[in-house]
Amino acid sequence: MSIWFSHHWHALVSALRKLTDAPITSLLNIVVIGVAFSLPTGAYILLENLQVFSGQVSGAPQLNLFLALDTDKNKIAELESRLTQHPQIASFQFIPKNVALQQLKKRDGLADIIDDLAQNPLPDAFIINVKDAAPESLESLHTEIQKWPEAGYVQFNSAWTRRLDALLKLGKLAALTLAFLLGFALVAITFNTVRLQILTRRDEIEISKLIGATNDFVRRPFLYFGTIQAAIGGITAWLITAFILHLISNELTSLAKLYTVDLRLHHLSSEDSAILLLSSACLGWFGAWLSVANCLWKTESRWFKDTKYTH
Repeated sequence: MSIWFSHHWHALVSALRKLTDAPITSLLNIVVIGVAFSLPTGAYILLENLQVFSGQVSGAPQLNLFLALDTDKNKIAELESRLTQHPQIASFQFIPKNVALQQLKKRDGLADIIDDLAQNPLPDAFIINVKDAAPESLESLHTEIQKWPEAGYVQFNSAWTRRLDALLKLGKLAALTLAFLLGFALVAITFNTVRLQILTRRDEIEISKLIGATNDFVRRPFLYFGTIQAAIGGITAWLITAFILHLISNELTSLAKLYTVDLRLHHLSSEDSAILLLSSACLGWFGAWLSVANCLWKTESRWFKDTKYTH
């Protein structure tokens, strides 16, 4: 265990020394990684805030359940109990038909018309707030309630939920594509940086291999180098997005107050921040692994050819 720890400790120290030996190059690589990763991170933060803001503006999605005209009080009580126990319904409000008629009567130009009616043509109704705003869930609940015997007509506007869901899915796909492309760029940056490190130490690596060093021993310092550099780049991306959000948030909050809207931009959660740092570190490790594997393969192939020609 002590030998394993010693090998990893020396590899870590060697990787940190490589970073500090060329501070300008290391800093530029870290800044490039940070800027690259800040783009998909910023897009993700924007989509998350847009989703929260759209929920605040639009409010909870509602279904309007208009009862059949012949529904009596007992059936209404049974329906209230059914709505209370339904797992998809958050809350509901019962509006008797006489109350609905009085509200309609208060509108301009309708009082005289309503007074001339022989009877109340409006049905009793329920305004239902649902828990899940997903279009599929709303459609399913709408279909289910419409089949109830007391239901005359069930109305809800699904257009805005479908448009918003489609826009958010498109935005998340674009952010994911951007993250994939820039993740590939991070791997390429790490690959090239480690390759340059290997070229400067090629003779040392070959001598180490000749005296019995294993591939893991040769590979370990470069893996630490790539992982640390990419992880610091991920932290830089987090700081860049935090700084930009701070600059935008004050102006955006002032603008939102003019429209009496409470709008605050939120940064990454602790879980999302951990995913960002872990993803950048893993991509850096992978780029370093590819670079060292390519070097070791070329070295062993050259030795094999030299041995073949010697014999």
